[in-house]
Amino acid sequence: MDHLLAHIKTRKNKRIFKLVSDQSLFDTVEVDLNACIPYDPDHNLDVDSWFKIEGFSQKNFCIEILKKNYDAKDYDDLVKDNFSKIAYLFSVQGDDFYFQKITPSLFVKRKTLVFGEAAELEKSQTRLVINALPDAVYFKVADTLIFRNLATISSIFKGIDELYKEATKLEVEQFLDESFIELSNNYSVEKVSKPNRKRIGLAMKTLEDMSADDKTNMLDYIDGYCEQKLNYDKQNKKFEISTDEDLKLLVYGIEQRFYTTLFGNEKRIANSVKTM
Repeated sequence: MDHLLAHIKTRKNKRIFKLVSDQSLFDTVEVDLNACIPYDPDHNLDVDSWFKIEGFSQKNFCIEILKKNYDAKDYDDLVKDNFSKIAYLFSVQGDDFYFQKITPSLFVKRKTLVFGEAAELEKSQTRLVINALPDAVYFKVADTLIFRNLATISSIFKGIDELYKEATKLEVEQFLDESFIELSNNYSVEKVSKPNRKRIGLAMKTLEDMSADDKTNMLDYIDGYCEQKLNYDKQNKKFEISTDEDLKLLVYGIEQRFYTTLFGNEKRIANSVKTM
């Protein structure tokens, strides 16, 4: 039997309650888990794509209800006084769990005109809007969570935002101190944007795995694509970084985001990549 449950905002230990029984909240999400993208904060999803986290029940941010066998008898019905306290919904549909975050804007109270055999004015009642697609789905048999936006589900799975790794101030300082970087125009760690902090976190891991020869070839590769946008001192092997845009191009180069089309020889930047 399918059930709709709610997690409410309260200081009490009991926070999960039943709302509706024997009904599904969402249409079944048919997805090929092999085609889903392992979460990468710098990847832009296609319209029909999902991120995935495999082995989800073993993660620190997995909620308790997903770690045990679900039994509806363990949960009481939610009383009317607590409807406005709902933080998120999850619909138990077969073996799977469908999640939707609830925000105040989803509570709607208005009069409506209903057209049946005759027009009828329906009195104002509080309604909760359900999205066409869930914010996340947990497939229990595969032990895999899929989702589209990490920020949306971070209030459901506390601590999951650790996957969105920004470089710390110390790490940014260490990166800007790399031998191939020359800062100018008073550009400093304080001026590095949040998106670039995220990119630096990824680039530092890439640099760690590079050999000395790869790093040398990387500088020539970046200069080959950015000679009109980045100043490069070939003798001293240093890129001049004076703006946040300069830094973004440099990091994109470290991640090998520049490429030339086979037909037409057009130079391009890939703003997201997927390993084949």
